[in-house]
Amino acid sequence: MTDEMLIVLEKALGETIYMSVITCIFTFIFGTILGILLVVTEKGNILESLKFNKVFGTIINIIRSFPTMILIVVLLPLSRLIVGTTIGTNAAIVPLVIGLSPFLGRMIENSIKEVEHGKIEAAISMGTTEIAIITKVLIPEALPSLIRSYTLCTISIIGSTTLAGAIGAGGLGSVALRYGYERFETSYMISTVVILVILVELVQIIGDLLSKRIIKKRYKSI
Repeated sequence: MTDEMLIVLEKALGETIYMSVITCIFTFIFGTILGILLVVTEKGNILESLKFNKVFGTIINIIRSFPTMILIVVLLPLSRLIVGTTIGTNAAIVPLVIGLSPFLGRMIENSIKEVEHGKIEAAISMGTTEIAIITKVLIPEALPSLIRSYTLCTISIIGSTTLAGAIGAGGLGSVALRYGYERFETSYMISTVVILVILVELVQIIGDLLSKRIIKKRYKSI
């Protein structure tokens, strides 16, 4: 591995990590809110609103139906409006957050639905407020499953940043395209794949450890 290659890969790795971290932060926030709203507004839940739930769910499904690459291209004008450019890591973050938040929202919805309804009813019978039910019952009870959802979403985000690299976002995807595909430099392609595999494995290991630790603590407290 040459010095030039090390410099290129180091810069690309930094860009990929930057895009992934910032995208994760905003996607986790918006995705969690979306997921909670989908659950609490459904029939028989604490903030029942069937019309809102139906419309909200349809919008989420429409956004989810767009392939990542197409969504990135479609939202380039919005990226320019928000960050002032359509090229670079910051420009890619905007469509990635918009595209992946609904994806995470559905996963959060499924995670929260795993909570036993009896625990929610018990909290309601004790006069617990809606906000308290969400923060002290739904989220804590669903936490191991939520962590698994966040882990899967993070892995999807890492993969999506490589796609964004194909349209000028930078990162490992850009290196794989410019050096590995266009210049037929196999060493660059192999190196980017190895780095991405390592990143994904690290995320999966950390997510599994956190989830297992929470489950273990829960069993000890019983």
